[in-house]
Amino acid sequence: MKARAFWTVAPGMGEISEHDLPAPAPDQALVVTRASGISRGTERLVFTGRVPESQWGAMGAPLMQGAFPFPVSYGYAAVGVVQDGPAALRGRRVFCLHPHHDAFLAPAAMCIPIPDAVPDRRAVLAANMETAVNILWDARPLVGERVLVVGAGVVGLLAAFLLARIPGLDLAVCDLDASRRGLVEGFGARFCAPDDAPGDRDLVVHASASGAGLRLALTRCGFEGRIVEASWFGDRAVELPLGEAFHAKRLSLVSTQVGAVAPAMRGRRTHGERLALALSLLDDARLDALLGPDIPFSELPARIGSVLLPDAGAPQPLCPVVTYI
Repeated sequence: MKARAFWTVAPGMGEISEHDLPAPAPDQALVVTRASGISRGTERLVFTGRVPESQWGAMGAPLMQGAFPFPVSYGYAAVGVVQDGPAALRGRRVFCLHPHHDAFLAPAAMCIPIPDAVPDRRAVLAANMETAVNILWDARPLVGERVLVVGAGVVGLLAAFLLARIPGLDLAVCDLDASRRGLVEGFGARFCAPDDAPGDRDLVVHASASGAGLRLALTRCGFEGRIVEASWFGDRAVELPLGEAFHAKRLSLVSTQVGAVAPAMRGRRTHGERLALALSLLDDARLDALLGPDIPFSELPARIGSVLLPDAGAPQPLCPVVTYI
């Protein structure tokens, strides 16, 4: 059958091309796509050609096609229905870490069934929810801790959504965009502007992808507090005030990255089990507020620039959704 794929072919330039799909091998599934999510932080770096050469290997999505910097077909949030493949998957809705294609072949083991209670559109958040799960596994939050999340983008909001389930947590979420207040409060946390961010935090999750946000995280940590860095800066260098209270307060700065299962659960959960857990955690209609705008697949080359690089003052989307049917 024929399939269409979105490719980034130069900085800020995308196109859709058509190719033939062979019959699936015994260990493969043929998936017809219904929706896919755009991960704005990571895909912006790919779309603008700002993935550092030293990170080309680490940044490769599992089923990415092409190579950095260009041409590359990138993405990792596809939802579809298995048209052909192993009997256990045939006809089922699945999530797969695949780029924006209207149909694709993937290893059957990477096609994770979607719970019936999670609609297609919300299921595109699974990759970001998996990142949030890994953040909590790296952060190891405790009942009653004072916690601050810096950055109310998709990853920061999903981390806050999970943190808010822990009893007794004093949880604040900080962002420059006051329009995120309703989302934060709907998840059971309190919203604050950077200048009003509370201090003496036991745990700070940094997800703003800005140097200013990480510097704020350092200033708001209490004695022997820990900062979990969830942002990806691409080729940007970040200057930090490590000569101030960093040593006196014995702070810990810990990286978290979804490519490996966090040490707390490594050996206990596989990547597939972590993704299945993330999908199950999407059974909450409040998360629909993170989605949009919707972009028909045929319009993706013309519109992806406006959602990845919106004009100053324009609304900042959270998770744009590519639609296929």
